[in-house]
Amino acid sequence: MASTNDLKNGMVLDLDGQLWQVLWFQHHKPGKGNTVVRTKLKHVLSGKVVDRTFNSDTKVDTANVDRREMQYLYHDGDGYVFMDTSTYDQLTIADETVGDARNYLLENQTATVALHAENPLYIDLPASVELEVTYTEPGLQGDRSTGGTKPATVETGLQIQVPLFITTGERVKVDTRDGSYLGRV
Repeated sequence: MASTNDLKNGMVLDLDGQLWQVLWFQHHKPGKGNTVVRTKLKHVLSGKVVDRTFNSDTKVDTANVDRREMQYLYHDGDGYVFMDTSTYDQLTIADETVGDARNYLLENQTATVALHAENPLYIDLPASVELEVTYTEPGLQGDRSTGGTKPATVETGLQIQVPLFITTGERVKVDTRDGSYLGRV
């Protein structure tokens, strides 16, 4: 149990039997009345984001979420196999839990896996990853006032927009939050 005055970004709460992660919080003192705590909460499993307001000093249940550094090994028919880098234990994570992170996972890459009661909840990737462009059309410079982009497929199968000067075989840096091109490596 914790007080709403003790909330921090990233904390995981157990509200009505469901796990919610605190994305943002603010203590608010209206003109008259008691202080309230406004929060933006993200459902850990579905990713749904809601706004919720608590009275100050309200008690909320906190969930014990263990975040471990794990190395992605390979994908088999059942899911993605990760290895705990400290204990060398292997864990198979279902495709639904990995979600869109699969577009940025390369073998032997490390990621943070969040576990609650030994069940994987989600995967946190680094802010950016380096991927090789496996296919892109040749870019033609034409009559345009701004830099153009073209589609490119990277080694994980993800299709992103890159500048016209990028060619097949080059390594690019990709943002894992929105899949945007960040630069050449």
